[in-house]
Amino acid sequence: MEATLTPRGRIGIMVEAEVISPDVFQGLGIGEIEELEVWQGPEKHPLAEFFDVEVRAEGSGETRIVIEGDVSRVKRIGQSMKSGSIEVHGSAGMHTGTGMSGGEITVEGDVGSWAGMEMSGGLLTVLGDAGDHVGSAYRGSWQGMTNGRIVIDGNAKSQLGGGITGGEIIVGGDVENFCAIRQSGGTIVVRGSAVRGAGAEMSGGTLAVEGKVEQISPGFLPAGQEENPKLADVELIGRFERLTGDYAAFKNPKGSLLLKEV
Repeated sequence: MEATLTPRGRIGIMVEAEVISPDVFQGLGIGEIEELEVWQGPEKHPLAEFFDVEVRAEGSGETRIVIEGDVSRVKRIGQSMKSGSIEVHGSAGMHTGTGMSGGEITVEGDVGSWAGMEMSGGLLTVLGDAGDHVGSAYRGSWQGMTNGRIVIDGNAKSQLGGGITGGEIIVGGDVENFCAIRQSGGTIVVRGSAVRGAGAEMSGGTLAVEGKVEQISPGFLPAGQEENPKLADVELIGRFERLTGDYAAFKNPKGSLLLKEV
């Protein structure tokens, strides 16, 4: 089935809408989808109060959700989804794809903070920019993304991949502070530059930065050079210096920081 949601107007107070998920929509009729409850502040409202809903049956059993418009003030779209797909023809709010374990989410605009938080599978693609904590652990937790793939065509803010243990994060632009903090596995590739603290408290996994790192963490030691390294299915062009760390946090760290030589 395919469901299309069109925002009915500007949203003031943020809406919590984890019900916007293929797993929730699966097998429901238009009336049942319209009656699904979302939170706005301390109050519950039917989904139809914020969206016009259309449903079209398809031959395949997979559920596809299309959101036609800006939903940057709608949080938790695709939270914990296991299958199906979501397309957002605009920007999306915080926690998009949080905890997802399968399926695909594509956001044509920007996405808010905590996108793909603690995800364990699936694909999250953002054609614009992303906020803080993409693919990271939530506050009070040490384990972030464990599997899956996040692709951001634009820039991302701070603490991207915090606590990542597996999976891949690819950023086409720049990142800000403490990218890959506490990384213990997985792969992060930044095509642009980073500010400070890249790889801080890293114990495993690989972080590659093609641009400039303004301030490298002091706990990294040289471990040779590589020409055109390949990380998972990402090919990097040029000569890279490989550093190992973070020795400031661990006695025998296995983390790798690849920096492109100018």
